[in-house]
Amino acid sequence: MSDLTEYHPLPQPEEISTREKEDAMGSYLMMFAALGAGLPLPMLNILAALIYYFLHKSKGRFVRFHILQSLWSQIPTSLLNGVIVIWTIRILFEGGEFSSAYLGLLAIAVLINIIYFAVSIYAAIQARKGRFYYFLFFGRLAYHQVFQVRDEESEYVRANPSNKPPM
Repeated sequence: MSDLTEYHPLPQPEEISTREKEDAMGSYLMMFAALGAGLPLPMLNILAALIYYFLHKSKGRFVRFHILQSLWSQIPTSLLNGVIVIWTIRILFEGGEFSSAYLGLLAIAVLINIIYFAVSIYAAIQARKGRFYYFLFFGRLAYHQVFQVRDEESEYVRANPSNKPPM
């Protein structure tokens, strides 16, 4: 079975302006929005990422790819962090106990956040260099959303061959 889907060509690092590289890098820094505000509100990160998306989505496919990858990857992490924050508040204010289920979820959340932090910082550095770094699952999702050719664009892409995402 052949893949008939067409994709726009990936820009090379030397074709991307410094401003685009900085805007793409900035998308990964939205994960610090709640931290910067000094609030334990994980959903603030998603709100900041959405605002960043709407402000910068028209600045090119490279920027839009990194913004979408950052946004999509923040959603599950922020939801997990939200569950931990709500559970912690309930324990503290309703006199609950720190059960083994809570401590287990807390340990998993800490591990996931450390991994997410490290991968996001690496992706920000790669974006600043004008390179693509694909997150597991979210990179492919963002790639298809940004670089897949829509019907009205297909003539242009046939004249300009494209790269494919890593398999």
